Amino acid sequence: MSDHTDDPTKPTSQNAFQTPQNYPVPLSPPLPSMSKDIELSRAISASSKSSLHSISRRDFVYEDEWLIAVNKPQGVYCESVFDSVRKFLSDSAEPGIEASPPELHLANRLDRDTSGLMLITKSHKVAAKLVKAFATHRVTKTYIALCIGSVPKWEKITIQSGHGRSKFGAWRVYAASDVGRTLPGGSVVRDMETSFELLSVNGQGIFKEPSEFKKDEGNVIVVEERAEIYTDIEKDEILVRACPKSGRSHQIRLHCQYLGISIRGDVKYEGLYEWKGRTYDGHELHAESLSFEHPITGLPLLFQAPLPSWASEVLQQQ
Repeated sequence: MSDHTDDPTKPTSQNAFQTPQNYPVPLSPPLPSMSKDIELSRAISASSKSSLHSISRRDFVYEDEWLIAVNKPQGVYCESVFDSVRKFLSDSAEPGIEASPPELHLANRLDRDTSGLMLITKSHKVAAKLVKAFATHRVTKTYIALCIGSVPKWEKITIQSGHGRSKFGAWRVYAASDVGRTLPGGSVVRDMETSFELLSVNGQGIFKEPSEFKKDEGNVIVVEERAEIYTDIEKDEILVRACPKSGRSHQIRLHCQYLGISIRGDVKYEGLYEWKGRTYDGHELHAESLSFEHPITGLPLLFQAPLPSWASEVLQQQ
């Protein structure tokens, strides 16, 4: 009789990599149960809002013959903004002048409820150069987020972790040491890094321009275990600036959750849906600035989107 066994619970060279105990364990919690219905409602509302969306010249932050930067509103899909730009350019063309329409490409994407800067290129060549610039971290991005949680003990901090999701699962934070390991479904844990700067607590603080942001090289968290979050402590309104080095899906939202300062309205990642008697239709995260070398001229560019009302209201308290 053969000693061979097909028991899948006993690791072999064929099945060792498939056994559950060998998969990385996420260090952030699963989606809250309440988030499913709220997210569905928000998606339906965004679809309706997006279908009616139109853009105007005041939404353009920058335009030249190669690039366009526009300010995307909260609750509208990127594709709808892109289509609105295409229509706006077509409608704005001078009558009687025949010219080939530009080869528009979306250079960066924002989540449905994230507002702020979207880049659109006007040719394949420029699109390819910008894709490479984003991939090689030669584009500096800053975001503003309004969070609810306990006051951080840091003024600046950088967090490094893994990022991934199992098949059909939610995005989660993983240990930095898990980067490169395979998850159920075949995807791989990837690295992500975000630097944060504390701007204000309950409206009190000093707002600095994004160009002044410098990360604190001496205050770095390398994630290897679950964060200790205390839910029964007093919560405050915390305005932060985030500068993601990588560009993973929901990166800033996940890292805010890990730090115990989930973004207000971000029900996927434990952000409060209701705060001080008011409910929120989306998370309060804004793509504030982009800086990089112009892909054609080589000149330095810095684009900055106008702040949304929720950020302006906080800053007016200062």
